[in-house]
Parts: sequence; C-alpha cells; structure tokens
Amino acid sequence: MRAGECVRRCGMTTRTPLASLDRGFRTTYLDYETLLQQLEAWVWAYPDLVRLKEMTRTAEGRRVWLLTLGPKPDDVRPALWLDGNMHASELCGSSVCLATAEAVLALHLGEAGAFDALSPSAQDTIKNSLVHICPRISPDGAEAVLTTGRWVRSVPRDDRPRSSAARWLAKDMNGDGRSLVMRQEDPTGEYVANDAVDSLFHIRDIDDEGPFYKLWPEGEIEDFDGDHVPTPDEHSDNYPDLNRNFAYDWRGEREQVGAGDYPGSEPESRAVLEFARNNPNLFAWVDLHSFGGVGIRPLGDEADNKMNPSDLAMYRQIGSWLDEHTGYPLVSGFEEFTYSPETPLRGDLSEWAYRERGCVSLVVELWDLFKRAGLKRPKRFVDHYTHMTRDDQLAVAKWDAEHNEGRVFRGWERMTHPQLGEVEVGGIDPVVGLWNPPESMLSELCDGMVQVIGRLLAMAPRLHVDLEVETLAPDLHRVVCTVENRGYLSTQVLDSAKGLSVDTAPSARIDGVDVVDVDHIEVGHLDGWGRGRFDGSDTLFAPRSRGTTSRRVVRFLVRGSGEATVRVGCPRTGWVTERCTL
Repeated sequence: MRAGECVRRCGMTTRTPLASLDRGFRTTYLDYETLLQQLEAWVWAYPDLVRLKEMTRTAEGRRVWLLTLGPKPDDVRPALWLDGNMHASELCGSSVCLATAEAVLALHLGEAGAFDALSPSAQDTIKNSLVHICPRISPDGAEAVLTTGRWVRSVPRDDRPRSSAARWLAKDMNGDGRSLVMRQEDPTGEYVANDAVDSLFHIRDIDDEGPFYKLWPEGEIEDFDGDHVPTPDEHSDNYPDLNRNFAYDWRGEREQVGAGDYPGSEPESRAVLEFARNNPNLFAWVDLHSFGGVGIRPLGDEADNKMNPSDLAMYRQIGSWLDEHTGYPLVSGFEEFTYSPETPLRGDLSEWAYRERGCVSLVVELWDLFKRAGLKRPKRFVDHYTHMTRDDQLAVAKWDAEHNEGRVFRGWERMTHPQLGEVEVGGIDPVVGLWNPPESMLSELCDGMVQVIGRLLAMAPRLHVDLEVETLAPDLHRVVCTVENRGYLSTQVLDSAKGLSVDTAPSARIDGVDVVDVDHIEVGHLDGWGRGRFDGSDTLFAPRSRGTTSRRVVRFLVRGSGEATVRVGCPRTGWVTERCTL
C-alpha cells in the first residue's frame, strides 16, 4: 500500500506520520536529488494538501521546483511566498523552507508542530491561506557549491560574449575535490597570514614584516599571457547575480554588477516573475539568504522618512517577532544595507515584491555568525562584512576552532601550478561555518525562523460574510450582505499598494435569483484590525478605535423564491461564497 493512501484500522482513518518522511534537512545540507525526494515524499503521502510544480529548467537541466501547501490549491485565497538558495552558497535557506513546509503540514494534519503555540484564530488563518515554497531557486549553483566548494554567486555559467581579456576559471587543482583558495608569496602581495592561524589573512599594514602573499581563487587563468595575472572577479565565470535581475529599479551592468542582460533575462528569475504575475493573491514574500543574522526590509532606495507610515508600523511589528524568535534585528535596506551609502542595490527580488506586487516582503540573512563570535554590532549592519578588524577576524577563527571543528580555516598543500608555478592550495573552506551554520545548529536556526513565518501567515486578510433576508412583499426581498475583514492586514494588504495593478477592491455579486436593481456592488477595501507597532494608537492616555472601517453592508433587491448565492472578494483576498433561501 502506498504511503499516501489512507488505511482503515479499528474504524479510524490514519495517515503517514510526518516524521517518517524526513530526509534529514535539519541535520545536513541536501543535494538536488535528496531535496527532490523530500518534496516527492510529501506529495506522495498527502496529495490532498501538497502540489509540486516545475517552474522552469536550468541551463544544466535541473528543475526549479515549487511546492504549494493547502487543500484545494486552485481556490484563490491569500498566499505567502517563501524562497531560498537564490545565491548558490546560501544553503541553509533551503532547510528553513523545508522546515516551514513541515510546520504547515503538521498544522493541517493535526500533528504536534511549530505552530502549536499560536492562538486558534491564528492557526485558522494559516490553514485558510496558501503557502508557495521554492526551496532552491538556483539548483545548479547549489550543486556546484555542495560538490566542489567553489565560489558561485548564483549560477555556475557565463554565456556573455567573450573578449580576449584573461579571466579566472574555478577548478580543483590538487585533486582533493574542492576548489578553494591559492596563496603565493610575493613581495608586492597585499596580505599577511595571522601568526596564530595560518589560514587567516589580514590586509597588509606598514608595520608588517612578511612574508607577503597574493591570494587567488583555486583554478586556472583562461587566455593567460604568461606574465600578467588578471584581478579575480566574483562573476568572472558565474554570471549573473539572480538577485539583481528583477524588474524594480533594474540597472545595467555599468551601474549594477551582476544585473544580467535585462530584467528576467535568466530562466530562474523569469519563472519567479511570471508566477507572481499570475498570482495576485500573494500578500507576503520572504526571501531567505545567508549569512549575517539580520532581516532587511523596505525601503531599499529611500530613507524611512520617505516610507509610508502605516507600512513602517507594520514592519516594526514584524521586527519584534524576528527579534523574539531569532535574535535578529530588522533593518532598513537603504539605511543599513547599502554597501556604498546612498547607493541602493538594484533589481533585487524583495524590493520588487514590495514595490510592484504590494507584498509584505523582507529578506532574511540567516545565520548570526557575527553575534556568536562576539563581535559588536556596527552602526550600519552591513559594515559587519566590510569593516572587520584583525581582532574581529581572529574571533571568528577562534569560534570556528571551538564550535565548528576548524572546518573553515584549513591547512595548506604545496603544488606546482601549471601557469603560476609554486603555490599553496587550501586555506579557507567557507561553506559550513561562514556561509552556513554547522549542521548541529541547523535545526535551531530552522525553528526560530519558522516561528516568524507562521506569524507572517497569521497576518493575512480574512473575509467573512453574513447574509440576512428581509421580505418586503410576497415576491420582493432585500438580501443584506455584511462583509467583514477579520484579518490583521487590510484587503489592500499595504497602504502603499494603492494604484498597483494588484490593487482591486472586494466586490459582491448575487446569482440564482431575479435581481431588481444591480447584481454586482463594489464593497471597497476593508481595514484589518492590525495597526502595527507604535503608530500612535497604543497611547495610554487616549486609546481610540477606528470607525467600522473593517465592515461594509451592501444590499441587493431581488424578486421570486429559491436559493440566492452571494460571492464576495477580489483577486488579492480570494472569494467567499454564502447562500440563502428566499
């Protein structure tokens, strides 16, 4: 008997327990085939709750999979999008995606799970929503990182027209199965090795005595002239950066490195754009990256004093949940995550989801290595990556030795490079420890982030409809339709979403009877009960509610008898259908 088939024992229907389907995503980083096995196991066991769809195929022939969770997935209702591993090395995002899927399934199945601590109404909101999960946007890139350790930003390809300029190509040079770092002594070198940790390098200072080193990616130089080594470029053989290839504020390569040829030029990013275009009911969008231990919210291109105040209050609430369950701060993309001040990152996915699709969107850089190594938080969080002192770097190396079995900072192996001569290979393997947490810490990371995503799901707008029939004459009736939004967010989702293509307000339509006046009435947008945090409504001295902005009453004048059907909703909220008898 297949695992997905219900079996009868003692008159009761049982399902396959979730735990029996686990493929180890909380304890290891899954390769492409194992990840697919996990997705297929859920589809096989719970076909009424899980749908698996191919979004696109990559240059290497792998499928980008989309998992949709919830009964009757074709019935439109509020939906959350979750993605991970758009950047090839950032593997832990896939694990969080799978942990979220498991939590949602547990709720639908009535099993104990991550959302047990939520209120019954919050659980009901989650169960009445759809969840779309793309656990690995870049399967080609992730596979290259898992199997070789090489640096790949997003995709291990570069089909740009080639010039005669030399460039670096990643390759395993010493046969150890990894493509890491090469060092070569050079009096003009910019780096010195740490006295205590030979694999740790610091930028050269005037007081350093040497030896001095050049650091190169492990590999070979294409079109090498024998004399001049090209400067390594992180995109030299792996172009573009998928998170610079989306359609909001896209700029070409001259202004934004890794942009691609045009918005959506890559199959992976284009598939995401097309899915969002065809699913206007998406209300929340979470884009998982690593590392850092921080959430990044809009605005990405302007300061907070330019942001919609209602949106900002809502993000304060999300930031409170993020801090409570992960310890990560939630920061402005523009104020704390521009590598050059006031120079926004262009064409990124989260900003597009917020600006163009009207979604509550955020990026989460998983894995709080800086905090665990004891580093102080800089004024701008992004400076963690670029303003590390020698003491900071040594603290990370110390953490690696004590908590990660020294897997990041490895030894060196001498070899004769076919182009450069004598070099040493090895040094730093950042996959587990820098880019992603040790496997022993992966479950904890998943648990905290799943709690945040559950609370985002519980913010969904939620329509409720009551019907009442007033008999005006033997053959004349008034159907009174009371429409309420009982969700946290408004039916518009964001106040800033006004005027977007997805901004269609709910309406009501009556069928099945003879309508005297009109059969279709605009209800208009309905506020949710949520106010965010610190929007001015939570003052002790003057608490005040809004008016009945979460409720509207519309009336239909009809003749005859029989059953009337009223359908209320819009593409963002889905539709609620109620019936009454005349």
